[in-house]
Amino acid sequence: MTRIDVSHAGSLPRTPELIAANRARAFADDGLTLQRTPEFEELLSTAVADLVRRQRDLGITIIGDGEYGKAMSNPSDYAAWWTYVFQRVAGLEITGEDIFTEPPVRSAPGDVRLTSFPDRRDWVRFRDAYQDPDQPVLQQQPATAFPATTGELRYIGQEALAIDIANLRAGLDAAGAEEGFLTALSPGSAARIANRHYADEEAHIWAWAEVLREEYKAITDAGFIVQIDDPSLAENFDQINPEPSIEDYLAFTRIRVEALNHAIAGLPEELVRLHLCWGSWHGPHTTDVAFGDIAPLVLEVNAGSYSFEAANARHEHEWRVWEQVELPEGKRIAPGVIGHATNVVEHPELVADRIERFARIVGPERVIASTDCGLGGRIHPSIAIAKLESLGQGARLAEQRLGAAVSIV
Repeated sequence: MTRIDVSHAGSLPRTPELIAANRARAFADDGLTLQRTPEFEELLSTAVADLVRRQRDLGITIIGDGEYGKAMSNPSDYAAWWTYVFQRVAGLEITGEDIFTEPPVRSAPGDVRLTSFPDRRDWVRFRDAYQDPDQPVLQQQPATAFPATTGELRYIGQEALAIDIANLRAGLDAAGAEEGFLTALSPGSAARIANRHYADEEAHIWAWAEVLREEYKAITDAGFIVQIDDPSLAENFDQINPEPSIEDYLAFTRIRVEALNHAIAGLPEELVRLHLCWGSWHGPHTTDVAFGDIAPLVLEVNAGSYSFEAANARHEHEWRVWEQVELPEGKRIAPGVIGHATNVVEHPELVADRIERFARIVGPERVIASTDCGLGGRIHPSIAIAKLESLGQGARLAEQRLGAAVSIV
């Protein structure tokens, strides 16, 4: 029978006990590093083991740790995928300034610069919705504040990373599962903070590439897939005001692709998964860049698989991109067939339909059924579990359909 692998985009809802324990942890004097205790470590390892077993039972075949080792201090804190790295890198300081410091306007074509969050084009267009306290589009303050780069960047997260690796390995062994993955931030996304040390933006990005390479290598050396989260590849488009030409945007983004390829050079491609998205907040997303405009550049990242949004109402139609863009030999795609932006639980039949769209274009063996983005911080835990259950059921249904189709042929 045709096998469809099943995974997800990383973040899963934390347990109430883990949320409370994170909230109770004290920061070191730098305001960035969270203190660890034996009691917390024991709670964390138990929570990861339980989560791994539950994923296996739900039909997930490429299992993650839910990003449980990345601090989340309230149920709606969805930024842990990003802010965790500030606790693992030296050369950062909380200065209180906006994370984007370049002028929010372009002086000439090709002069592409990021604007601050409130000036995103989608946020300006729907300002009344984004600022409505009765229907909050944006959620809680993250556990870790956004710092600025004020000195030479240096990786100091070896202990925290080793704990993440050990917890996932123990969980997989106990559950009798094999494949696992851990998430890590991309250089381009990490560099979206104020730079007060390096000569320019490009030097800042390349410094992050050097630092994060150590994290990527440790994960793949442990035999796990490293999922590199890089929403900057797509999300930055909405964050440039006024809207740039596609040509200018691709030139702006290419630097980030080149830095990422430097950071993963020499790592086994089959153990590298790139995740991109258009930002996981529950907004209109009317100013997102079209996937077809960036897909060829995305495929220049030397990853073994590519994870992207394909289930939400703004991007589901873009499955057709794969009829026009050829997936390189030996590569796989991990399309989102479950959404993070709605509480409606997708029916397994719909999940199977979405999987089949991709499988009939690139081949079933090259499809990993996944979620659009992380579910942690975005939907209620019980709904997240129901969505993962539907994901597993839909994959099994797609296997049956595709297997039958092959037999008929």
